[in-house]
Amino acid sequence: MSESTGRRRRRAAVRGGRRSLGIRTLRVVVWTVSSALLLGCGATWYAYHTLINGLTTSDALDAVREKAPPRLDNAVNLLLIGLDSRKDMNGNDLPRKFVQRELHAGSSSIGYYNTNTLILMHIPAGGGRVQAFSIPRDDYVQTLNGDGSVQGHFKIKEAYGNAYTGAHDKYARQGVKGAELEARSREAGREATLATVQDFSGVPIDHFAEVNLLGFYDIAKVLQPITVCLNHPVQDRYSGADFPAGVQRLNARQALAFVRQRHGLDAGDLDRTRRQQAFISSVTHQLKSQGVWSSPSKLQGLFDAVKKDIVLDSSWNVLDFAQQATNLTGGNVVFHTLPIEGFATRNGQEVNLVDPEKIKAMVRQEFGATPSPTATAAGAATVAPATVDVHNGNGAEGQASAALSYLAGLGYTAGTTGNAAAQPVTTVAYGPGAQQAAQQIAGRFKAAAPAAGSAVPAGHVLVTLGENFALPGPRASSPAATESGSSSPADSGPAVKAGGVPCVN
Repeated sequence: MSESTGRRRRRAAVRGGRRSLGIRTLRVVVWTVSSALLLGCGATWYAYHTLINGLTTSDALDAVREKAPPRLDNAVNLLLIGLDSRKDMNGNDLPRKFVQRELHAGSSSIGYYNTNTLILMHIPAGGGRVQAFSIPRDDYVQTLNGDGSVQGHFKIKEAYGNAYTGAHDKYARQGVKGAELEARSREAGREATLATVQDFSGVPIDHFAEVNLLGFYDIAKVLQPITVCLNHPVQDRYSGADFPAGVQRLNARQALAFVRQRHGLDAGDLDRTRRQQAFISSVTHQLKSQGVWSSPSKLQGLFDAVKKDIVLDSSWNVLDFAQQATNLTGGNVVFHTLPIEGFATRNGQEVNLVDPEKIKAMVRQEFGATPSPTATAAGAATVAPATVDVHNGNGAEGQASAALSYLAGLGYTAGTTGNAAAQPVTTVAYGPGAQQAAQQIAGRFKAAAPAAGSAVPAGHVLVTLGENFALPGPRASSPAATESGSSSPADSGPAVKAGGVPCVN
């Protein structure tokens, strides 16, 4: 690739950096729009080139393909990314009055470069139902950089911003400025997000699309009014949502409030996730049923919005995707939300606790993998091999033995028990070859992020119980109940099926 071509791509990547909480909706809408547009126009040469000329592209997938999990089949896995950013593609703040009046959002310092929307879609190679998983933004996971190095344990939404900040500081020290600095920094953020989602889900990502808050608004302006349905009336000063119960038609400003609201909803962010899934269903239904493709002005508006506000991976052949994507426009999509195990506080932030191995097993099974014969009846994945030693720093007699028995029952090899100095929080250390087991155990015991221990033998995990230790109860009980005050975890809730206008909270 020539230097000028690379420079154009990096600049294009900058322009595509903007994301929003409504992005998940925007992305599917955008690709539903573009693929359906091509299909509806007979995928003519003119339609194809009108769309691809001026598209913003990114090479971020190139950096993470080598370390991607193995493929399950020839299907396409698509990640839709939405940034809660109030900046334009060059990193400039959007006009304050516009942000407050139209987007009903705060300053650019609030959203930063958080990926508040992540949807992983599986499009079968031979046609059939599309499976999609929304990943809650506050899931507490191990985040990675694009080269596979570990950032630490953070909310999954922070992987992008952490990498962006590190890259921005590095390149700025090298004298890089302006649009080029923004482009390179955002590319690092994309690579980190892709690497983290692949690691968390256990499946490779073939293509991705990214959009921002403004992008959602621009597309909603073209498609308005948009029909949605609510189970209950809502009013929220933070997002600007103020809607009665029942079916209603929204303009662009209202649509953005609809998909951004989380305050005042029973399940908070998880209800907001289902709002956005339902919105996608409503928009794709509208695209199919209302003859959008026969309106030259709407088509031109959609083309302009896609090229202005969306970033696509550079290997994505739009025409090929259009041939695969008929199920997106036909409503044959089922949206799931990845489950959480409960709530807790980590590093001063409220987070969702998750079981990474269970997540991987669930995603792979829904995406067509044969379930492991060693998986439990509850669908939990096989534990990573390790010998576990438990030391009691909890202060209550018998806790180390109880914890070791529990872990042995899960399939780990029982090691030794002993006592340790009292400590407030359970910690997990691991020897060579036992990092995966340590991560599994830390997640179950509400422990701090596991760390390598120089004195821990190879293949061993050392668990030191803290005052916060409690044996995990049955699945109906939250593993973080004592921290959060909640008696049960928030589950993923019912699936949202596309093909109409679903009613949601």
